[in-house]
Amino acid sequence: MKSKFLSCLIAALGALLAFAVAANAQSGSTRPRRVNAEPAPTVIVEGAQPARRDERPQTIANANKPRAGSADVADTSHAFSLLQAKQYAAAAQEARQLAASYPNDSETWKIAGFAEMNLKQHEEAASDLQRALTLQRAAGKEDPYTVDLLAQAYVLTEKFDAALPLLKIATTRAGAKPDARLVYYRGLAEYRTGQKADAERTFTAVVKDNPRDAAALFFLGQLAYERNDLDAAISALNRATLGDARSATAWAILTTAYLRRAAANAATPAKSDADYLNAVRAGEGLTRIKTDPAAMLLFGQALIGAKQYARAATTLERVAGGPEANGPVLYWLGVSYSRAKNFPKAVAALERAAAQTPDDVNIYRELGYAYEVSKQYAKALGAYQKGSELAPADADLQASVERVKPFAQ
Repeated sequence: MKSKFLSCLIAALGALLAFAVAANAQSGSTRPRRVNAEPAPTVIVEGAQPARRDERPQTIANANKPRAGSADVADTSHAFSLLQAKQYAAAAQEARQLAASYPNDSETWKIAGFAEMNLKQHEEAASDLQRALTLQRAAGKEDPYTVDLLAQAYVLTEKFDAALPLLKIATTRAGAKPDARLVYYRGLAEYRTGQKADAERTFTAVVKDNPRDAAALFFLGQLAYERNDLDAAISALNRATLGDARSATAWAILTTAYLRRAAANAATPAKSDADYLNAVRAGEGLTRIKTDPAAMLLFGQALIGAKQYARAATTLERVAGGPEANGPVLYWLGVSYSRAKNFPKAVAALERAAAQTPDDVNIYRELGYAYEVSKQYAKALGAYQKGSELAPADADLQASVERVKPFAQ
């Protein structure tokens, strides 16, 4: 299912990552102090998309019966036989020809729509099936097969507003158990039209019927994540990735959820450390699928949180030297070097980060610290002052400026 969710990134992660790292002593009566004011972890949400669903061949089964023509209706028997024989291109062509001659005959449009769905011509199928349904309703003969398939066509063309009313009809027929795929599509349409409470109820019903439904579990995890219920998000996303280990989006949100919960549990080191290690595990799942800068950045942050600094540096170096290296990648590379006490490399990475994103106060905070530990006091003062200019209300940066001034003369 093609997704246009590529433009829909999750933003505004509520918690900051905090790392308790002891500062190194320096000569003189003061010592540099690293301030825990690092940016939130990056999260990749490239489509927030569910696992793909196999598309079964669509047949009219007993809903259509071959029919002889008359002055008012077409003879659809041959087109129907082509459809039943899975000769979809021929069936579609013949049905369209009949529709041209009998435009008010719903059966011609219906056969064309079924054939087009099997050919994955979803836009054409939606148009033809909608024409069929309109004619059926005008005649007072709404056909459930047409409703169900039109709903699917609208989902597959991401016309969720049009799909949802049909999906509600398809999943609430008295005396009939709804098709599991249609229930899932209903949840998807509810989610995509902003009806998230309804979507959660629908996906919960899907999982109750099939506890291993990775796509529904993914959405339950995402919904929990969006309302900041990290425990529920982590539980659902772990189940989703167990069912579908190829979902990069699920791994990315799971990694970020662990990072956020680790930061929230900073006062309980055992819980926080366990979450950082789980973030690493989730990041490993992500990077088995994707190795682009965004994925490697998120994995690097997890490694830093787990105090695996050398591994974090190696991970981030893989993208820091390429043309796609950006300020955040270089910043976190600098952080990994700094935590590993490799300050020359930290300075080099952070200077590059500052050149890439000169308005990021966190870069100057970390760069000032690396300079200060390296006893490059004039440069440390300059970095702290730049950071203080960007964040004049930041008391820690101002304190760093005052601390370094006597040594920068």
